[in-house]
Amino acid sequence: MIIGLISDTHGLVRPDVHTALAGVDLILHAGDVGGTDVLDELALIAPVRAVFGNTDPVDEPGLELAIDITLGGLRVHVSHGHEVGRVTARALASAYDADLIVYGHTHRQRVDRVGGRIVVNPGAAGARRYDLEASVGRVTIEGGVVDVSLVGLAP
Repeated sequence: MIIGLISDTHGLVRPDVHTALAGVDLILHAGDVGGTDVLDELALIAPVRAVFGNTDPVDEPGLELAIDITLGGLRVHVSHGHEVGRVTARALASAYDADLIVYGHTHRQRVDRVGGRIVVNPGAAGARRYDLEASVGRVTIEGGVVDVSLVGLAP
């Protein structure tokens, strides 16, 4: 199973997102979506589930407060991250009991391991901010082995 991770699109789906997430079985969006047009565009690649970010309107259709699902035998939690206060891998691992925790908000791509669990921020995929590279993530789950990769997007 291959899961595409994306966050902080803020209303923009870069053209190379289609290439970066090609072949994924599911896309998980960790918030600050920026409108249903983003979800519609991502749905051309694979089914999408998305959570609210701190900039998304509370009545935005298609967004969830959080996602807690099991994929490939892995317990997965997705939220924007801002809800824990100071956003760190440890704070998220303390707040959520999942094998894989996906978040956004900081725009900084990270893969951390906390007590045997994986905490991933795929980075911001929308308009470039804070002099950070735009990126998405790919999680491959095969035979109980999890591989996470971050994929840079064109400026």
